[in-house]
Amino acid sequence: MAPLCTSTTITFLLILLTHSVHSPAAAFYLPGSYPQRYRPGDTLAAKVNSLTSPSSKLPYPYYYSLPFCTPQDGVRHAAESLGELLLGDRIETSPYRFSMLNNTTPLFLCRTDPLPPHTAELIKSRIDDSYQVNLLLDTLPVMRYVKNPIAPDMLLRSTGFPIGVRADDGEYYVYNHHKLTVLVNKQNGTTRVETLMATADGAELISFNGGKEGGGYTVVGFEVVPCSVDHDAAAVKDKNMYDEIASKAAAGCDPSVVGMRVHDNRSLVFSYEVTFVESSIEWPSRWDAYLEMGGAKVHWFSILNSIVVVAFLAAIVLVILLRTVRRDLAQYEDLGSESGTQADELAGWKIVAGDVFREPSHPFLLCVLVGDGVRILGMGVVTIIFAALGFMSPACRGALVTGMLCFYLVLGVAAGYTSVAVWKTVRQGDIAGWKSVAWRASFAFPGVGFAVFTVLNCVLWYNGSTGAVPFLLFLVILLLWFFVSVPLTLAGGLIASRVGHIEFPIKTNKIARHVPAAQCSPWVFVAMAGTLPFGTLFIELFFIMSSLWLGRVYYVFGFLLVVLALLVTVCAEVSVVLTYMGLCVEDWRWWWRAFFASGSVALYILGYAVYYLVFDLHSLAGPVSAALYVGYSLLMALAVMLATGAVGLGASFCFVHYLFSTVKLD
Repeated sequence: MAPLCTSTTITFLLILLTHSVHSPAAAFYLPGSYPQRYRPGDTLAAKVNSLTSPSSKLPYPYYYSLPFCTPQDGVRHAAESLGELLLGDRIETSPYRFSMLNNTTPLFLCRTDPLPPHTAELIKSRIDDSYQVNLLLDTLPVMRYVKNPIAPDMLLRSTGFPIGVRADDGEYYVYNHHKLTVLVNKQNGTTRVETLMATADGAELISFNGGKEGGGYTVVGFEVVPCSVDHDAAAVKDKNMYDEIASKAAAGCDPSVVGMRVHDNRSLVFSYEVTFVESSIEWPSRWDAYLEMGGAKVHWFSILNSIVVVAFLAAIVLVILLRTVRRDLAQYEDLGSESGTQADELAGWKIVAGDVFREPSHPFLLCVLVGDGVRILGMGVVTIIFAALGFMSPACRGALVTGMLCFYLVLGVAAGYTSVAVWKTVRQGDIAGWKSVAWRASFAFPGVGFAVFTVLNCVLWYNGSTGAVPFLLFLVILLLWFFVSVPLTLAGGLIASRVGHIEFPIKTNKIARHVPAAQCSPWVFVAMAGTLPFGTLFIELFFIMSSLWLGRVYYVFGFLLVVLALLVTVCAEVSVVLTYMGLCVEDWRWWWRAFFASGSVALYILGYAVYYLVFDLHSLAGPVSAALYVGYSLLMALAVMLATGAVGLGASFCFVHYLFSTVKLD
């Protein structure tokens, strides 16, 4: 799947550029996927993924965790992309057998051995933690519909289905009978998507089962109704896999009625049935049910409201700032014949002209943080753009994570270049120490991230979770860091060391000017400055957190791109305003404050993460899940701080450079 996703993505990019003028709506679909068409009677391969839970963040392997039925020819692993492995997906073949348009009565799957006490307790524990079974058919996850307890007329959708349920009597029951429904759409000839992809080299990527003559069928939906049926173990003793079984309970398949109780030394009997239903859903629209986010109207209205409010506030700040600066410049230009008293009255940011470009404290660290921030920001922007265009769709599982990792590695050039460029600018052309800056940029945030990742991965290894990255992949990631990321970062630093730097418009005094004592610490304003950037982000942050920790699909990258652009704008303006306020009180130490003025939004993200843990993830099970949540939340906040801090420092530097290059000094 992964190599195909890559090649078809390139093909679709060319198709979109070529055909968007004629019929953009008809030409566009989720790149990376293509229609697989089946004749009646063709076999459809169903697969299983890791067991997941909204309460526990530890995915477990399907077959090696619980006594499920295995395929007759043995379990085989499917080829997985880097992103799938990092997300904890482990896709394997399943015992479920589908034949296009062939409906089946309840079929026998298997009868387990009598459950040992520890296995029975494990099943009960998995049921308590709300673990879900995840089936896949033609890349579509199985979907379950249940009645909304608040509004019975509405149905709630969820991917996967529970292992079992704990009844009101305190007993545990397994959902051992699965009523599966496959929605298919009859294709009359070649679809437009196939026609577009059949151009040039794309033709060899498509399997036209049925061709133009037969049309064929495509899978457009996969649904399940899980039931707990009390099969008579003695009656199925001599049954073979896929034999028909007579069961009135299975024929009804009422999810509200339970029968297969989990008990020590009792066997479990599994069965399933399949129904094919022709649907009017077109193949390009089959992911709509998965990508539609709950509360869409509230989500979109909140995003629009945040954009309008923040844009209005940012416009006010910008107008005030421009008017104030222009007034100051006009007053200073008229100072030539004025008295010293008037000059003293106008003393402010011009007084610190000889110190404003003085080298900040800990310049090495500042340059490294800015370089890493530019790298993270670049990765986010490029990833969101590609995702908004549809090139990282759910049809290519793990494509988003794979793309983020690849972009991060490649943008090591940007990190090295920015770090060394800032170092040369601060040192006014002195390149001594640039190698050390580039080395630190290649190991700073990647080192912190890899350390957190290693610790959490060891915890997952210890617990036997599929969320743990396999050892070989762990080595691959380490090699990518040392042999791709580090050399590219050093190459970027080398390029920056050989190009020019930005000249300061004013010479720096040899002796630093005394900074007057402030009535209120400027760091209080720095901490408060993060509220405005956070106001642009917190609505979208809720949906992102829900996607990360509650298993919901996030696919409104167009809005996310707008929010990101707005966030960058607000961060720049907030940093500029605080820098100007500091200079007006004759405090020339603006470098670090400019960085943290916009970077302080990370504090509010951490606060929101705590709020989300308490009020939305209150059912989070176990210290391991809590450790995963805290570790990755800290890493996310650090990444946001570096990215927004780099924006703030860059904007403040441009403002200060422009301000002092405009005014004429005596």
